[in-house]
Amino acid sequence: MVRAVARHRLPQAVPGGEERGAYRAAMAATALLALVATGGLVSAKTAAGQKHLLALGSRTPAPPPVAVPTTPAASTTVARSNSTAERVTTTTAVPVPKVVAIAPKRGAQGVTTGSRIIILLSGPARHGAPMPTLVPPVAGKWSVQGAALTFIPSDGYVPWSTVRVYVPSALARAKHWSFTVGPPPVLRVQQLLAELHYLPLRFVPTAEGPTSGPPATGRTALDASPTVAALVPSISQIGAFSWRYPAVPASLASLWSPGQDNILTSGAIMHFEDNANLATDGLVEPQLWHALTQAIAKRALGPVPYDYLMVSENLPEQLVVWQNGRDVYNSPANTGVPGASTETGTFPVYARFSSTTMVGTDPDGYHYDVTGVPWVAYFNGGDAVHGYWRYAYGYPQSNGCVELPVDNAQVVWGLDPIGTLVTVSP
Repeated sequence: MVRAVARHRLPQAVPGGEERGAYRAAMAATALLALVATGGLVSAKTAAGQKHLLALGSRTPAPPPVAVPTTPAASTTVARSNSTAERVTTTTAVPVPKVVAIAPKRGAQGVTTGSRIIILLSGPARHGAPMPTLVPPVAGKWSVQGAALTFIPSDGYVPWSTVRVYVPSALARAKHWSFTVGPPPVLRVQQLLAELHYLPLRFVPTAEGPTSGPPATGRTALDASPTVAALVPSISQIGAFSWRYPAVPASLASLWSPGQDNILTSGAIMHFEDNANLATDGLVEPQLWHALTQAIAKRALGPVPYDYLMVSENLPEQLVVWQNGRDVYNSPANTGVPGASTETGTFPVYARFSSTTMVGTDPDGYHYDVTGVPWVAYFNGGDAVHGYWRYAYGYPQSNGCVELPVDNAQVVWGLDPIGTLVTVSP
């Protein structure tokens, strides 16, 4: 232990020579004594020019250097002032972002089959992180733009299914949710019905893309449709409709509107439902979609030609059957008398009987109960096309039905399956 520090009186000025050397030696000795007394550090240089820090005085080891937060400039200054200090490199871990918004929302109902899934994160997606997964799997593609992730289904979700979305923890803080898909678009149902010949139109895909290229000559969408029902797209395809037959009656052509519910589509659905042994309600339901995709996969086209019945109330009243582009049959007809007139408009045949009993009350109050009425096709409530026994035909005589001679009714009954449209014109 150092008991005292020697004090030396130094000259006020050192002119040079030997006196200057003595002055420097005295100063060095004074500094060394001070370090010894305080247990400090002294730097010594070897012959090779390397510096070493020597602990003097106390046996207590010197405390480690303390890292002081500094600006980059300050850090540089410190490093330069002490060449023996080790540079410290710090790595800041990028936090895993969290999900801040999603679409469709959790528990959403009736989501369209082609809807995009959008996930917004609190920060940019981590490079190389796996994308979210869908259960059941859905064909499509994820894209990343900053903090936004977007999934576009290529063929659409399965109608009426529940889709679960799982976000992996490597991408964002683990999250999952689900939504329920609605029915397929009306336009897509129309496309499939046209492919299967249940509509008097054909659907042709465009040759190149959504905005360029005419319909491909000679091709139909069915040519490129999958042969596996589960792979039939539920989203509307790019293409165009055209009438399958020439000389389409104006009354029939006026019923068509692609992408919108209309009686022409309802009749086609009912006809397909009847052939598929489904309830003929004309509604787009899961059973219908399943049957349609199965028919597409099997290329099961409609088994009969497309028929259309036109009833004119102009005297003499008549019924005309149009089939696959031409009139194939006509017959005199009777419509409803005043007070029980036949409603004008277009309606699909919804029930058929080769023979049935008709009960009702005519405008005069007479109650009738007629058995064995032949070849009956109901199209609008209690109104039907059927055979009936009259002395003459061609003018109003019925209680609202369209009456035909019995033999003629039998011919027409073979041409008006479920879903056949009947247009009554004034």
